[in-house]
Amino acid sequence: MQSVETVNEGLKRAYKLTIPAKDIDARVDREVKRIAPQVRMPGFRPGKVPANLIRKMHGESLQQDALSATIQESVQKLLADNQLRPAMQPQVELAEGYAPGQDAEVAVSLETLPSVPTPQIDDLKLERLTVEADETAVDEQLKQLASSQKRWDDAPEGHKAATGDQLVIDFVGKVDGVAFEGGTGTDMAVELGSGSLIPGFEDQLVGAAAGEDRTINVTFPEDYPAENLKGQAATFDITVKAAKIAGETKLDDDFAKALGLEGIDQLKGLIRDQQQQELNGLTRTHMKRRLLDQLASSHDFEVPPSMVDAEYQNIMRQLEHEASHEADPEAALQELRSEEAEYRKIAERRVRLGLLLSEIGQANGVEVSQQEMNRLIAQAAQQYPPKDRERFVQYLQQEPMAAAQLRAPLYEDKVVDFLFSKAEVTERPSTRAEIEADLEAEEGHVHGPGCGHDHSHDAAPAKKVKAAKGKKNESATAEAVETAEEVKPVPAKAAKGKPTTGSAPSDAAETAAEVKPAAKKKPAKPLKSDVEPESATPQPAEPVKDGAGKKAPAKKASAKKASA
Repeated sequence: MQSVETVNEGLKRAYKLTIPAKDIDARVDREVKRIAPQVRMPGFRPGKVPANLIRKMHGESLQQDALSATIQESVQKLLADNQLRPAMQPQVELAEGYAPGQDAEVAVSLETLPSVPTPQIDDLKLERLTVEADETAVDEQLKQLASSQKRWDDAPEGHKAATGDQLVIDFVGKVDGVAFEGGTGTDMAVELGSGSLIPGFEDQLVGAAAGEDRTINVTFPEDYPAENLKGQAATFDITVKAAKIAGETKLDDDFAKALGLEGIDQLKGLIRDQQQQELNGLTRTHMKRRLLDQLASSHDFEVPPSMVDAEYQNIMRQLEHEASHEADPEAALQELRSEEAEYRKIAERRVRLGLLLSEIGQANGVEVSQQEMNRLIAQAAQQYPPKDRERFVQYLQQEPMAAAQLRAPLYEDKVVDFLFSKAEVTERPSTRAEIEADLEAEEGHVHGPGCGHDHSHDAAPAKKVKAAKGKKNESATAEAVETAEEVKPVPAKAAKGKPTTGSAPSDAAETAAEVKPAAKKKPAKPLKSDVEPESATPQPAEPVKDGAGKKAPAKKASAKKASA
């Protein structure tokens, strides 16, 4: 193979490779010999088919496979001989007019990873804000838990249902006087005032009593899942079979025992521990933000434009998806377009931090063990249907780039923990509100050299801003710290055409392990400093090897909403 460098500008490289025809033919010959014992042809004993006939039968596919394998091998040799570390998959193009028996001329273009200057990590100073679990929040969580475990008692005879009561009903839905498919149900429990059913349905049942028949008039919403019912006026013939009132739920040992616990003190302890874990995650995010701000402000080097473009596209895809679900999608998209330059700066910061953390990790022996990697693969495989999980594992084994993407978030976490251990850390008591406000206070600001910001390690003044929900990413491979999202209660999942808006909470008692932290609303718009790629596998922080572009198995649908 001969190689000629045609471009050497900054991080960009391009080469022209000439692969001798004899090398490709030699690979074809080796493949013919390899498959000859398995070839079957009428008139010949197994394994005795002449090589020229094998070529005649399978020549085209053998030639294509040999050409592809030889090109890939040549590109890998080019990278090794020139000590090139590609930032992204090299672009490889076979010259037009190639025909079997000719030398193959191949154009290879790529961007290389930069030479990262020695990281400055000896004088890091960080502040860890400490927050204790709030007993008031624990009590509020207990009340929410009690509300989700309502006990329904039979109402007195003749009781007229009020908002907050529960009715058990049979119903038949009709459009233009004709019952429609899926519009009939029996023994459905409806809590009046819950907002679980289509608008107007619950309101018209207020005042109903057991044994009463009613006909109500409603209009299905324009976004109703069943196409034939969107925006349609309908009637529902209702038979009220029972009326129930909410019994008092006492937060005592009996309540806790119904959840499988020993008593109320154990339940409070579990909620308190869960809130403390959430607060610890929040304080870690805050300290990590300050760490990355310091690194970004003190390190500046060229980053591969292709990596920045890829990260920028990830950000914009996520934000465009979220903008499409705003009340005014066009206005949201227009605002997004006006801020594209800021998001590109975020993408550049992320890539630079990812490369910097990778360099720090390699220089200090930070590694992801094979045991940890196996655990990551097993967890990721759960996103796929059972029949595709083995294929997903094989895909990761064949694709170093995909494996590096899966490894990257854990690798970054381990590097961040190493830097925490190196830094001079002081502690200061704080509150959840202060930390959340501090994280939100710099919306739209991108830290880095020349940003004009005082990168002090002291905490910034608190600013009253609603906390963002979801995952907080700073580098291209950052960790995720999740908080709860406010979810509207919905009723039991019904067949197509029933007057439901979703699916209902289970009547089963919630176990101690499933106690959820207090819900928080998300902001109307994601923070520019905290935009996360839509992909579940972020850009790799570690330098990655080249790999062939095979397609991973399709993921199964997930009910979990991508967070901002």
